Amino acid sequence: PGKTISAMKAASVVVLLLACVACADAFAPLAGVPLVARSASSRAFSAPIGHGYRGNALFSSARAAPLRAQRTSPRMTVSLPADTPLKVGICGATGAVGKEIIGVLETRGFKVGELRLFGSERSAGREVDTKFGKVTIEDFDLERARELDVVFVSVSGDFSKEWCDKMAEGDDGTVVIDNSSAFRYEKDVSLCVPEINADSARKGSKKVIANPNCTTAIGIMALYPLHKKYGLKKVLMSTYQAASGAGAEGMAELFDGAKAVVDGPDGTVAPNKHFAHPLPFNLIPHIDVFQDNLYTKEEMKVTWECQKIMDLPDLPVSCTSVRIPTFRAHAETIVIETEKPINPDEAREVLASAPGCVLVDDPKGLKYPMPLTASKAYGVEVGRVRQSVVFGDKGLEFFVCGDQLLRGAALNAVLVAESLMQPVGTDFNPKL
Repeated sequence: PGKTISAMKAASVVVLLLACVACADAFAPLAGVPLVARSASSRAFSAPIGHGYRGNALFSSARAAPLRAQRTSPRMTVSLPADTPLKVGICGATGAVGKEIIGVLETRGFKVGELRLFGSERSAGREVDTKFGKVTIEDFDLERARELDVVFVSVSGDFSKEWCDKMAEGDDGTVVIDNSSAFRYEKDVSLCVPEINADSARKGSKKVIANPNCTTAIGIMALYPLHKKYGLKKVLMSTYQAASGAGAEGMAELFDGAKAVVDGPDGTVAPNKHFAHPLPFNLIPHIDVFQDNLYTKEEMKVTWECQKIMDLPDLPVSCTSVRIPTFRAHAETIVIETEKPINPDEAREVLASAPGCVLVDDPKGLKYPMPLTASKAYGVEVGRVRQSVVFGDKGLEFFVCGDQLLRGAALNAVLVAESLMQPVGTDFNPKL
């Protein structure tokens, strides 16, 4: 009996040791993560790059990067057939971005075999004329959406969180390209500007792909080619953002408010509902909510997204975002410090040949980027290129302008889908 008890004790010790090894292996991905973070809600691990975790609340910090501690899902190849007409869906088809997605599909010659348009209950049943025939707007239905090859989502973050994963899950799920901020900062979701990082979508961990914030999508078209040539060390940005960033309602508020001021007596101030203050004949240095570090969330989005898209997690990016009374094109002043000396003439050549960029830089001819010329255009205008008087021969200043609804949303989404038709490892350089 004594020997039997000893043997049982020894066996118990072996089982306990094996269990410890198994547990250690299971939690290996969390090595180096503080215990408080390990026991915190999963929200801490889906926080944007640059967010830290303090107790039970997120706080803003430009340098912390908890995303590196996340587990990663198995990789897969995400692709769409290149020669077969696709079944395409658009959620939010009657919104400002949804309408533009239809237009981009039409003008780009995207091969659409079937188009399903999902809209609000108010819009359901209405017919829409498209290049692909008349399409009746439907209430959203998960099973019908999963029958499609690709679904573009431009509704709200809440809608995306509820439905995008359900549409995409499983081998028979659809590719989902989401315009909201719901998935942008999740490590296992590609945040894609396809001319820059198409492979992040092609080799993703899931079939949900995030579209970047419009401000980021426009500015990064010029930033990335300069980074490849000279190496970015610091980025300082001021943005001048159109009313379209607040959707069709924001554009309508600007139009109606400007008319009220022009037609009204002296001293008339436009009403405001969608903006913090009246926008006509005014500037508002406030977009989205203020963070603990006194940057707004819109400004921090530029930091987080530039870092993720260019795979530069420690790149210092500072932004001030201003809402201005224009309809649909965002403008940005960008100042960079580079690792290597940068020559303005050479930089112009780099920008002129960069995918998605259009060099508009002729001061003597009074030609430079403007919302007036960038609106409804696919390319991002770049100009006012000059040596920085602050950073010297390792600094450059320039001005960009791009259509917020196109390059900042609809066009980028459709280009993501086009990039999935090309093999992994292929540079994506579309004709615009």
